[in-house]
Amino acid sequence: MIAADTSTWIAFLEGERAPDTELLDQALRDRQLLMVPVVLTELLSDPKVPVQVARTLCDVPAIEIGSEYWQRAGALRAKVLAKRRRARLGDALIAQSCIDGGISLLARDRDFRAFTDAAGLKLIV
Repeated sequence: MIAADTSTWIAFLEGERAPDTELLDQALRDRQLLMVPVVLTELLSDPKVPVQVARTLCDVPAIEIGSEYWQRAGALRAKVLAKRRRARLGDALIAQSCIDGGISLLARDRDFRAFTDAAGLKLIV
């Protein structure tokens, strides 16, 4: 099972052909993809998302948010920031969801590497 970051999803939905979008497409076909709730929120925040696309995105099984998730995400972000690395809030939430679920994250955003260094996020770039 894998999850995909918002930037990979956007590229995929726009029809871009790249290694990450090909992996996303394969994971969808093989039913090996989980949706990060924060990524779903980001994707559905675009007022131009067609209704059918929104429904399809919502049908992807979501990673469960466990007990004390928010505390762990805050501690993760603090750990990355303490190392003077970039740690946007959304990225920290996405990383923590994947870390909690033991799921690799498919991402083109290199900022996630800070979470790999800090907490062992499994990253597919």
